[in-house]
Amino acid sequence: MKVEFSAFPKAFSGNVAAFVAADKQLLATAQSINKDGTVARAIDASRFTGAKGQSLTVLGQAGTIARLTLLGVGKNRELDARAAEALGGILAAEANAAGQKAVSVAVDPVKGSKLTPGQIAARIALGAQLRTYRFDKYKTKDKPEQKNSLEQITIFLAGPAEARRAYGQLEPTIDAVFFARDLVSEPANVLYPAEFARRARELTKLGVKVEILGEAEMKKLGMNVLLGVGQGSERESQLLVMRWMNGPKSQKPVALIGKGVCFDTGGISLKPAGGMEDMKWDMGGAGAVTGAMRLLAGRKARANVVGVCALVENMPDGNAQRPGDVVKSMSGQTVEVINTDAEGRLILCDAMWYAQEKFKPQAMVELSTLTGAIIVALGHERAGLFSNNTPLSNRLRAAGAGIGEKLWRLPLGPKYDKMIDSEIADMRNVTNSRDASSITAAQFLQRFVQEGVAWAHLDIAGMAWSNKGDSTTPKGATAYGVRLLDTWIAENYEK
Repeated sequence: MKVEFSAFPKAFSGNVAAFVAADKQLLATAQSINKDGTVARAIDASRFTGAKGQSLTVLGQAGTIARLTLLGVGKNRELDARAAEALGGILAAEANAAGQKAVSVAVDPVKGSKLTPGQIAARIALGAQLRTYRFDKYKTKDKPEQKNSLEQITIFLAGPAEARRAYGQLEPTIDAVFFARDLVSEPANVLYPAEFARRARELTKLGVKVEILGEAEMKKLGMNVLLGVGQGSERESQLLVMRWMNGPKSQKPVALIGKGVCFDTGGISLKPAGGMEDMKWDMGGAGAVTGAMRLLAGRKARANVVGVCALVENMPDGNAQRPGDVVKSMSGQTVEVINTDAEGRLILCDAMWYAQEKFKPQAMVELSTLTGAIIVALGHERAGLFSNNTPLSNRLRAAGAGIGEKLWRLPLGPKYDKMIDSEIADMRNVTNSRDASSITAAQFLQRFVQEGVAWAHLDIAGMAWSNKGDSTTPKGATAYGVRLLDTWIAENYEK
């Protein structure tokens, strides 16, 4: 979709959007269009009040305006970056639903907002772009009304040059989010570990150094826990290592770790058939990490960041790992595998240890669609956050809140940790009960965090895929975590 920023025209025409503040306060453009009172009457005849995120479409305006969409900007200070993006998403969704090819939106100064009109305009454009994402490459008989119609959005404001600059800084976000959404959306017969790694190699064009470790190399490193998960698949497991080292040479890197189970049958502990097709997105953590690396490189982030993704398939053939097997990790610790469907923590523990041994990071953040229990606890509103470091936890929460990728911190502790002790090995991968299962999964991972490393585990099982979507995300893959990680790094590690 084409985006243009332009000065206010002498007269508005076509499909136009204008701002209304809370309590039905028409801002400048809406006031100018309301000369005959039709806009005010339409508002009075509806439930639209100008509250943040509301919209109202009025047809048949006088003059050359065919369709007027009123966008609610809410009360003082409510129009922040996230709210402005939501307005863009709302406008794009409504335009596509109506079959419009072009829309324009007037960005008037909003009293109390910390954003300038240029920043508001850029965020509206970003939100509109993010909302128009579609994964339809395999559809051969799409009906016209199922396709996006919107081809251009024109944003009018005083000082469009500022908006162009601001939008230019945001454009890499679109590519990165779409890249991650594509990875998560692909079916498992197309996106298996080697294909995921091949697509990640595209990041070399942006300056990311990409290295792929195969099974023979991982075997030499002692990554037997990771390899055990993939041994039932004909597809070879991979370790994807990405490096973006554009910060000061003296700066220790930040490590991002991603779970990449490209398909999860549960292994010998086979999942029920119903809903198993959704397990193509059990690599959502790896998709987010790879998307974040693309975004960091796309905007030339001044930081040192390493991304490590464990890529496997969890399949139940005659060579598959059995419940009761004991395997030795790269760290030297041994694991009794009680349930082969608790495979995410198994591949992550070796990936985390590798990242720490190889790169000596100052902080390590891991993302994974790890437990269904986190959805029971938090639904699809927040990802679960577990950490050994409160400052790190607070910074991640702040970064997520700013861009709408919310986190909720849950506890860790010795009594939870004791629940994964094994009688014949150092630990079990699950407990004997369902109690605190998201927490005990995090406790398992914490046993592979080296002393002095600030670590956080984000359980994104409820956030990687959406059955409803929101203002800037259509139904399907969300790319949750891409912007959160980028924002966290920008706010805390760039100099």
